[in-house]
Amino acid sequence: MSNKGRDLTWRKDLRSKLSAKERVLIPRVIMPELPVSYRIHNNQEVNSGLSLQQAILEATRCLDCADPGCIKGCPVHNDIPGFIKNIERREYTEAIKVLNKTTVLPAVCGRVCPQENQCEATCTYRKMNKDAVAIGALERFVADFEREVGNIKKDTGEHANTTLDDEENNEAHTKSFFPIKVAVIGSGPSGLSFAGDMRQRGYGVTVFEALSEIGGVLKYGIPEFCLPNYVVDNEIKKLKKSGVEFKKDILIGKTYTYEELFSMGYKGIYIATGAGKPRFMGIPGENLPGVMTANEYLIRLNYGVSKVFGVNSVNLKAKNIAVIGGGNTAIDAVRFAVRQGAERAMIIYRRGREEMPARSEEIRHAEEEGVEFLMLTNPIEFLGDSEGKLRAMKVQKMALGSPDESGRCRPVPIDGAIEEIEVDLVIESVGYLPNTPISLSGVNVSGKGEIVVDENSMKSSASAIYAGGDIVRGPATVILAMGDGRRAAASMANAFEEAMRGIKL
Repeated sequence: MSNKGRDLTWRKDLRSKLSAKERVLIPRVIMPELPVSYRIHNNQEVNSGLSLQQAILEATRCLDCADPGCIKGCPVHNDIPGFIKNIERREYTEAIKVLNKTTVLPAVCGRVCPQENQCEATCTYRKMNKDAVAIGALERFVADFEREVGNIKKDTGEHANTTLDDEENNEAHTKSFFPIKVAVIGSGPSGLSFAGDMRQRGYGVTVFEALSEIGGVLKYGIPEFCLPNYVVDNEIKKLKKSGVEFKKDILIGKTYTYEELFSMGYKGIYIATGAGKPRFMGIPGENLPGVMTANEYLIRLNYGVSKVFGVNSVNLKAKNIAVIGGGNTAIDAVRFAVRQGAERAMIIYRRGREEMPARSEEIRHAEEEGVEFLMLTNPIEFLGDSEGKLRAMKVQKMALGSPDESGRCRPVPIDGAIEEIEVDLVIESVGYLPNTPISLSGVNVSGKGEIVVDENSMKSSASAIYAGGDIVRGPATVILAMGDGRRAAASMANAFEEAMRGIKL
């Protein structure tokens, strides 16, 4: 990816103020966090965000590379040096403008994306065995600044005559649009990314959501101590102001068929229904009361008083809680248990610490909060009491063998090493399957239920139907799902434009 803005006069002047050697000597800033003793008793966001001074200092570390690896490592190809250098020169409004060109969820990505494995992993500093620029923290800073401060010129406190809301409303009313509308099925990160890009290109967009909350996994699957609901709501609000229409409590395939969507005038459909169908372990006792999936557990707790479940029915005070799995969802679940007053909160994982797919920051936070990690441990049976309720689980101790197809060491059982652990609640987080669309004809689906698409265009085997995110690739990250949405939007828009020139869609 090119760094087109690098030759702008202000960028050259900025680079000349400090040499690369001087910038490299600046240590990476550390984002403030809530104290452990306080945060385990509430759902407040743990990471507090960078201060203005911290953000400017961290932005100063960026070397503004001629061939920035960070852009290559970003699935949506954000202009990372472009927005960071605007922070360094205190042009925060310009920084968010740069980000808005390629992402509709900067405040979300700045919080939950695994930057350490993507943009920051390809930062030049890593080649020098130094800490990468804190790209995620800076993205969060810019997005939060826009939300909390508004359209402010530099850092002088001088407000512009027009607010951000006015600018968005004016743009939505004055921008010319094609007389073509498209439907998006699912309001998670992939669907929102696609919707934002298509609207930016001038198309009418309606997002259909089966649940009662817009945001998909961002709202019902991630606790507020990681991603506050108000942050997601603000990103959705911006999409609404741009003209994207949202319709809740509509299950496409039941409420409307896909054929009916076309008859309603939608010329293209993007399917982004995710992968929320839980996998099960298939072991004895799995149906006992007291064993539930992470999806059900997180929805119950995220919504507290829910239209689906009524008053929160998960009482964890003084109970022993075990979460099975090693991904981010498992860590989210066990940290939630701590905040609900669990006496003992455990992660049960059949591999070792190094093989855990969860983000290192999430694991660190869980350890700080008192979570126990029982590594190389695999449940083999859930045991009930005399009333048929969960009381314990049998676990098989494991050892690491040779690597499997994922590159991680395969766990193998140790003969005779079986233990019993008392538990009051078990939460299974051992993987998810795609939410395969209902009554969708003409679309090829894999044996796992994933929609088969062309990897370059994200187009399915059916005319004018595209798909992306977890429904295509299986459970993955927010940013990869967003990248699919952007790619699909570009492909669908190109197909429409070719059709307008007389080429068959």
